[in-house]
Amino acid sequence: MDRTYFPVLLLAGFVALNAVGMLVLSHFTMRARPTPEKQLPYESGITPLGDARERFSVKFYLVAMLFIVFDIETVFMIPWGAYYRQLSCAVPLVNGACPAGQISLFGLGEMLAFIAILLVGSLYVWKKGALQWD
Repeated sequence: MDRTYFPVLLLAGFVALNAVGMLVLSHFTMRARPTPEKQLPYESGITPLGDARERFSVKFYLVAMLFIVFDIETVFMIPWGAYYRQLSCAVPLVNGACPAGQISLFGLGEMLAFIAILLVGSLYVWKKGALQWD
């Protein structure tokens, strides 16, 4: 059981070691030469206007939350697509294929229900006017 996770742990260890190594190497090789231009926050090459603690409209946060919710929900379609054959077969797969006459619509039906829930949610958000910038 533990051998199956060894490559993942090896990769995680390499990533952590690489990140720490880059931070330590940059700390020892960097010479600090602060200038007024370097101390300014980077704003796409444009001189910053106003204060960084400016109030934003709630619409920005609302659209961001809606994007995250619908983006995360659509990520659930990836494992469904990977297991579609198994979900649409009434019996266990034989050599990676469903035996003749054993095809079921369970896998398709559950994804259609999931998409219908997403559609109802997006229609609700649209009708409430959450996506309008007026």
